[in-house]
Formats: sequence, structure tokens, C-alpha cells
Amino acid sequence: PALAMFLRVGATLALAAAGEYILLKGGTVVNEHETRKADVLVSSATGKVVKVGEVTDIPAGTKTLDVTDKMVMPGGIDPHTHLEMPFMGQTACDDYSSGHKAALAGGTTMHIDFALPVDGSLLKGYDVWRKKGEKANMDYAFHMAVTAWNQQISREMDVIVNEKKVNSFKFFMAYKGALMVNDEQLLEGFQRVLDLGALAQVHAENGDGVAFGQQKQIDAGCFQPHCHALSRPAILEGEATNRAIQLSSFVGNPLYVVHVMSQEAAEACRRGKEQGLRVWCEPTLAGLTKDESEMWSDDFSWAAAHVMSPPIRKLNEDGQVLRKYLKSRILDLVATDHAVFNTTQKKAGAKDFRVLPNGINGLEERIPVLWAELVHRTGLLTPQEFVRATSSQAAKLFNVYPRKGLVAEGSDADLFVLDPRPESFEKVEAAKHHSALDLNAFEGFTKAKVETTISRGKLAWHNNEILTKDGDGRYIETEPFAPLVYDGLVRENSMRHQTEFPYTVANTAAKRKAKSEL
Repeated sequence: PALAMFLRVGATLALAAAGEYILLKGGTVVNEHETRKADVLVSSATGKVVKVGEVTDIPAGTKTLDVTDKMVMPGGIDPHTHLEMPFMGQTACDDYSSGHKAALAGGTTMHIDFALPVDGSLLKGYDVWRKKGEKANMDYAFHMAVTAWNQQISREMDVIVNEKKVNSFKFFMAYKGALMVNDEQLLEGFQRVLDLGALAQVHAENGDGVAFGQQKQIDAGCFQPHCHALSRPAILEGEATNRAIQLSSFVGNPLYVVHVMSQEAAEACRRGKEQGLRVWCEPTLAGLTKDESEMWSDDFSWAAAHVMSPPIRKLNEDGQVLRKYLKSRILDLVATDHAVFNTTQKKAGAKDFRVLPNGINGLEERIPVLWAELVHRTGLLTPQEFVRATSSQAAKLFNVYPRKGLVAEGSDADLFVLDPRPESFEKVEAAKHHSALDLNAFEGFTKAKVETTISRGKLAWHNNEILTKDGDGRYIETEPFAPLVYDGLVRENSMRHQTEFPYTVANTAAKRKAKSEL
């Protein structure tokens, strides 16, 4: 067995190293807008897709992979991760090496990580996160967190957008005394983001309510992981989501709500969309597939592995609404909020849930588990809808489409091959995953088989082996004024203002002039 493994790995490495082209022959290409039988030829030299269609003129040295009966899809884009993040006295154990290897094994070829300010400076935070990115095995981009408000931050936001090419900023409405901003700061931040052509994001929980709820649980003698869920119920998430959406409507800026976990928050998203607002809402793999009862487990490590914020809710109630709303596009794309702390790190909160590091895994599991559950088992998503939820919508929102999120000639050669046949499906096992985490919250879940992942035109995952090395990935600039987010917004805001306030000086003067000309 050892010799066979050696020979198989050697053959795979040779395939990865040799030849300028890779040909995926005989598969079914699935994009958000179409599904069709087609070959896909990619160049490892340029990192681009060369041809999608019947390839008969095959360049010399091309390595051909038979993907008959398999699906070829755009590489996944996870829009919400926290790699090597310092948080609650710990540092997330997945960095840009282990986290990326896990992602590639699961068909994800790009992620957008949250960079935090350092010493009150966005620019220092950006530099620190770029240093972390030197270990990158795949492409990555940033969101920048705004955890306070002052003139320095306002000035630095301009540099972050126009020089560092980060087009999104996250505001925390929770974590009072640490990351939280108040409504006045949120409004100032929304206006600045609008002026810069960026996308505002919110962690939507009522931070004052959470602090109150935490103290209530402590006073009642509740310290275990499930007390975390009791301290921040869905009503606090729903209230903050609704407030953020209405405040963004007042300012006129587009808004992205991260990790929507509850029916209450999803309903706020629905109402915002019914108002015609530019709001996008993101559920997570955990919220779509896990149940809050895990936090009541007698096994502390297992219960603690499911502690995240907002908390996982009731799968048969909240989870079903999230699934339905993902299908109907009230919810837009699926992230992971991958922030992992091993069992030793989680034990820091063994006697007080308030210091238990929040976070759950999902980078490796998002695509294969989501396919098995929402495409194969339940039929809730079509393959094309799956591509939207896992890749193309993120690419459009953060302005890297059609470079990413699309299998097409000229697009980046970031893609994966999935075997949709149920006989190829496997079970999630912590013993086999590629994260540095020592436990997997999705243990035992059925997952589809990601057979091959190609990143930047090169084999990154094939024959159950990771073929990348640290430094293979690149930082991806995200330009402001993404067309999906900003096209027509100035006119839309102007018309809405005239409709809501018909008696402004300008409108009244125009009406008087029109009457005088009759």
C-alpha cells in the first residue's frame, strides 16, 4: 500500500509539473447562466481559460483529464473568512497555508478575508494581513473592518479603496467594548463608503442587547456553551438587521448583511428587497445545515465547536427559511465565516461562555456538503443556482467578474471538477480534512466528491492530493463601483428622494416654473 501511494503521488506531481496546458475532456460545464457539454482547455502559463467547447487541436504536451459524467464549475469564492485572526485572546489556528489547502480540497479557489485595524489604523491592519498572505496557496482579497470612527479612519478609507484596492468595509453592531460601533458612527461610515464606491457590510446583532443578555445568563449561573445562544436570541439579530437596512436606506448606500442566521434576520432582508433597496444577504453553511441543539451537548468540545455569532438557530425552523430564501434569491450567496479554534483554545471558555472563542469551520466543506444537501438530496438548488450561490454572485458583488466566477475563454483558470454521482459521495472526517483544526463540526455529513481543483491554470487538488505550495496564491485587487452594486444608483437615489420629499425647494421651484409656462 505504501509503494502504491508513493507511485500515485509521484504520478500526480508529474502531471502537475509537466505541460503548459491542461484539457478537461468530455465534461459538463456549469455556469450561472448556462449548462452545456464542453471541453475546457486552460493554460498554466497565463493562468487563463483558453477555450470552452470542442477541443480538437490539442497543443503539444497537453495533459488531458477525462471528466466524462463530471461537472466543471467556476472555482468557489468564499466571501467571509477569518484566517489567522486574533480574537478573544486566541488566534485562529488556520492560516493562509492550512486554510487555503483546506479550501482547495473543497473546490474553493478564492476567498475574501477580513482584515482588522492594528493600533487603530486601517493601513497598519492592511499591511499585517498582507504579510499573513505571503503563505497564500490560492488567490485572496480583503474586506476591511471599521471598529471605531474618527478623521484618521475616514482618510485611511480613501487609501484603502483607491490605492490598496479593497472595495468593502465591515461594521460591527455587536461586541460592545471591543469592535462595536454605535448608530452615529455607522451612519458616518455608511456615507463614507457610499462616497468611495465601496460596499458596506454589517455584523448585525444588537450589541447592547447582547451585553444585557450575557449578564442575565451569568446572573442566573449559566456559563456553558449553550448560554451563548441564550444570551443573543434571534430577536436581537432581527432588530439589528432591520435597523442596518433602514439606516442604509436613509443614507442611500448599498448594504451587505453577513452571516444571516435566523428567520427574523432573513425577514428583514426580504422586507428590504421588497422596498427595492440594494441589500444583499449572506447565509452560512452552518446556518443552512446545523441545529442549535449541538451547543447543548454534554461533550464540551463538541458544544464549543458550534459557538459562533450570531448563533446557529433551529434547523427545522430558521434553517428551512434560510434554505427557501436562498432558492428565491432573498438570500444571495453562501459563505462559511470560517474562523477556527482548536479544542484547547476553545477550553478558554470552559467556565465562562463570554470568553469562549467564537467560530466554526467550513472552508473545505462548503461546496461538497452544500451540493450533497441542497442540490442532490433536496433538489432546492439547480446546478446553475449552486454556481450563483458559491461563486458568481460573490464575483459580481466584489467586482472580480467575469475574471472570476465564470468558466469562459479569457477568465481566470480557477475551476473544479465535481462528481455528481451519489456512489462517489463520501463522509466528512476530521481525520482526513486539511484544516489545522483538530475537530470538524460537520463530522459525518455526506459530501460530494470534488475530484480536481485547478487554481491559476495549475492542478491544485487532484487524486486526493494537495499540489500547491505556500506563495502560489496572489492578492486580488477589488476595484470600487462594482457594476452590480453601483450602476444607476445616483439616479435611483435622486428619484427616490424626489418621491419621498416632493416639497423640497428644488421640486417646488420646478413645479412653479412648469405652471408658469402653461
